[in-house]
Amino acid sequence: MPATEITVTSAGKVAGQELLVPTGQEGAHYAHIQDWLTAQLKAKKSVRDVSQQVLVKGIKQWAVYEGKSGGKAVRWVFKIT
Repeated sequence: MPATEITVTSAGKVAGQELLVPTGQEGAHYAHIQDWLTAQLKAKKSVRDVSQQVLVKGIKQWAVYEGKSGGKAVRWVFKIT
């Protein structure tokens, strides 16, 4: 299942989950989300799946990972096609 990294902005909370709205900018394309995850783990970066804690407006399938970079939290959002 191909995955495309997308840029999102937070739009508050809905039913206890954070609502993310895509801004229209797309990033890197991966043949499978596992390709990105494997690269992160090989680089010894700690990431965790937070897909169940967020909703992405207008997208049926998504994956959201969270990690730390330079002392602050970073999120990577992928559209699964």
